[in-house]
Amino acid sequence: MILITGGAGYIGSHAAVELLEKGYDIVILDSLINSNIEAIVRIKKLTGKEFEFYEADLLDTEQVENIFLRHEIKAVMHFAGLKAVGESVSMPLHYFENNISGTLNLCKIMSRFNVRELVFSSSATVYKPSGNRPIDEASPLGASNPYGRTKLMIEEILHDIYKSDPFWKIAILRYFNPIGAHISGRLGEDPAGIPNNLMPYITQVAIGRRPVLQVFGEDYETHDGTDLVKGHLKALEYLSDHSGIETFNLGTGKGYSVLDLISAFTMASGVEIPYQVVERREGDVAVCYASPTKAEKRLAWKAEKELFEMCEDAWRWQSMNPLGYRNIEVEVKLEVK
Repeated sequence: MILITGGAGYIGSHAAVELLEKGYDIVILDSLINSNIEAIVRIKKLTGKEFEFYEADLLDTEQVENIFLRHEIKAVMHFAGLKAVGESVSMPLHYFENNISGTLNLCKIMSRFNVRELVFSSSATVYKPSGNRPIDEASPLGASNPYGRTKLMIEEILHDIYKSDPFWKIAILRYFNPIGAHISGRLGEDPAGIPNNLMPYITQVAIGRRPVLQVFGEDYETHDGTDLVKGHLKALEYLSDHSGIETFNLGTGKGYSVLDLISAFTMASGVEIPYQVVERREGDVAVCYASPTKAEKRLAWKAEKELFEMCEDAWRWQSMNPLGYRNIEVEVKLEVK
């Protein structure tokens, strides 16, 4: 059985669908701080599969231990954590406590229950700015914001855990600004409050929930959207045959500017996106896109969707769910453990 932490969130919910459709048994843990229980309902409807869900926080060790006591966990996919760059700059202590302490608790409990297979959701924010060139896994590290530093610190912790106990099998997956949604339009990115990521802000402007998109510098970020969840499944399969700790970039290998993304979304949706260029935000990185060669060679994984198709998926999600998961009443009453 696979434990998915943060399984009601954007990437975690898609990973749950992929695992269930491939025949895995799963259990999901999520605090619902920045997610919605409606995602759990929809995962079950999309797959026709049942699984246990626990509204729990990794900071509460008793809650997490009870999940390991009730289920024979074989491996963990760890998505849980706070993830807004701007918020991390204003609330660094909150991010350090939640992301790092939560992961420490998880790893201690995993070790206690002899569970040593872990797929960790990291971030491209662990890298130093590279200039206008793709970043590979050997590129210099140096996070420019507290969120990225939590990811980098956790990566270092995981390396130390493996050095102390070589029976661990760990895959660290670094994302490059994922976008898109499930092709059904039933699962997508639904942040609480004002979106911190670009694509949900664009879709909310397109649907009329926000008046205008603020572009933080015209030549700013590049965005790689990917079939991330398939990469997670490939990483899980890789761990079954390989020991050690490995890091993989998950991205398309192509860089897109913010204005490229706005243009592609306009073409995919038919909706013009009003935007205004404003000052850059503290903590953001100018250029950051992946070299996914290692994942292609070692995991046999490659991003399949192009930018236009990912924008189509994102717009399908938002147009079918104007208010996100809050748009629909939960139709099935779940027993929250």
